[in-house]
Amino acid sequence: MINPKQLSKIAGRLLRHPSAPYHETEVRAEVESICAENGLSFQRDTYGNVLVRLKTASGQRPFVLAAHMDHPGFEVIGRLPGNRWRVRFLGGVPDNYFKAGIPIRMMPGAVPAKLKEGKNRDWVAQASKPATLIPQFAVWELEDFSIRQGRIHARGCDDLIGVATILATMIELKRSRARVDVIGLISRAEEVGFHGALTVCASKLLPKNSLVISLETSRELAPAKMGEGVIIRVGDRTSIFDTAATRFLAEVSAELHQRNGAFKYQRALMYGGTCEATAFQEFGFQTAAVCVALGNYHNCAAKEKIAAEYIDLDDACSMVELLAAAALQVKDFKRVVAKLPKKLNEMLVEARHRLLRD
Repeated sequence: MINPKQLSKIAGRLLRHPSAPYHETEVRAEVESICAENGLSFQRDTYGNVLVRLKTASGQRPFVLAAHMDHPGFEVIGRLPGNRWRVRFLGGVPDNYFKAGIPIRMMPGAVPAKLKEGKNRDWVAQASKPATLIPQFAVWELEDFSIRQGRIHARGCDDLIGVATILATMIELKRSRARVDVIGLISRAEEVGFHGALTVCASKLLPKNSLVISLETSRELAPAKMGEGVIIRVGDRTSIFDTAATRFLAEVSAELHQRNGAFKYQRALMYGGTCEATAFQEFGFQTAAVCVALGNYHNCAAKEKIAAEYIDLDDACSMVELLAAAALQVKDFKRVVAKLPKKLNEMLVEARHRLLRD
């Protein structure tokens, strides 16, 4: 079983660092600190993505876990007189959520400010005081991290919960001395079009035979429900993911549930947005995806209010449990996915026997 306290600790460390597309420096530094503390080797690529590697067995198929460090936010694009700044929003938030008076936080320095005037995604922000450091980006003024009634509330659950589950999975596999080959791909600038993931896809950093699993928090959409476990995401708004890879995750989940009835999982088409799995798949990688249900997706709450996102902690723990189990079984991928055709062939024998007899 995955320790919720350990996952919460990792998530809290990451979520206390605000980020926006192209402005993931502090989150990345925390990722690298966590890796160093736990003996996980890592490297930055040319574009600032982080690749974490746990290779304790040779000759195994690489198992890639992918998530991103950025969250929708403002980029500072100009200075104006009187502690005012021109800002532009990057990421998927409807225009009707932007209103004068909404508090934001200018970074670095955590300077309080408010949206003053603007249109669509271009605004003027009024800072409460002169900036000691020149602001580079800004985020909504929301709680960084808290846990209430079994739920994590934070500005940026999407997708730092995904990053936290990658690190927790790899730490657990290292602790248990598992024989695996796992790569954690922690990318930049997903919210503006998978920029970090695309640069990795086009490089030679990932072996072409990798099995890639995209990790996300995804808007809660029926039939998936928060609190009912990790979601095996069969597709997103743009794509349907690889059938065999998706079946592999479903079979591993079924085995986990059979061994432990408390393990919960779901299977659903999460069509609220397009995720990095689409990019990996289009670049030729065999790809599947998992997610947990997310409340207040991209900080968009009811009645056009900006609010913290939230997820169920047990759902995130079940994601780690599934990924750790799947990492151990990648070497048996063909056997696991062959369970269905084997069953169908057995049914075919029975069908011929019964139909001919009648």
